[in-house]
Amino acid sequence: MPLSFLIPLCTALATGYFFQKSTDEIAYLAGVFAAISFILSLVLAPWQIQFGLLIIVLIITNRLLQENESKQTEATRKQPREIN
Repeated sequence: MPLSFLIPLCTALATGYFFQKSTDEIAYLAGVFAAISFILSLVLAPWQIQFGLLIIVLIITNRLLQENESKQTEATRKQPREIN
C-alpha cells in the first residue's frame, strides 16, 4: 500500500494546528491550505482507506438521521392539539 497520501495529510494537520493557534490573516490562508491538503490526501489514499471512511460516514449519518427523526416525533407529540 503506497503511503504517499500521508504527506499532504501531515501537512494538513500541521497547517490546521497553525490555523487554530494564530489570529492573524495568515491563519485564513493556512486554513484554506489545510483544507486543500486534506482533500488531496483523501484523493490519494488507497481504496481500502477510502472505503473504510465511507462506511464510517454512512454509519454516523444514519445515526444522526435517526436521532433527528426521534426528536421531530417527540416535538410533534408534545405540541397541543388545535381545536376547530
